[in-house]
Amino acid sequence: MTAWQYENKLGCMHAAFPGSFDPPTLGHLDVIKRSAAIFDNVTVIIAENRQKKYLFSTEERVELLSTLVCPWKNVSTALCRGLIADFLKKKGINLLLRGVRGGDFSYEYELSLMNKSLNPDIETLFLTTNPEYLAIRSSTIKELISFGGDVSAMVPPVVEMALKKKLGHL
Repeated sequence: MTAWQYENKLGCMHAAFPGSFDPPTLGHLDVIKRSAAIFDNVTVIIAENRQKKYLFSTEERVELLSTLVCPWKNVSTALCRGLIADFLKKKGINLLLRGVRGGDFSYEYELSLMNKSLNPDIETLFLTTNPEYLAIRSSTIKELISFGGDVSAMVPPVVEMALKKKLGHL
């Protein structure tokens, strides 16, 4: 299905950008900013994965993302406690956005095939990472901050403060 067909089918271009966002990074915000410039509406989905151990609670991640997306009037946040494919179907969203760093493509491609098998209407669009965000990973940020390292070049100030508060570095 082409972008034109999506537009006619949905009435507007609505895309979703899911992630755990633990913590949200400048790389995440770059994907959101670029997506907001392309699509009429973008829903940032804060996902819960039962396999992951999170530093921030679900509520904290939702609050952080809701604060961070305020500059874009066409961007909203939502919480997903189940399968992303089911969430998208329920909301009538067929475009799934994924930010891809160098070594991520194989994993992301397999994930897109799984989502497609669960909901055949889903199309996944891959946005490549801008070079300045290539090495930013949430796991690296959490490790750096736990040792008192400087993460100001990797996360927005509000996230840096939340990390420091969470880990008792304030």
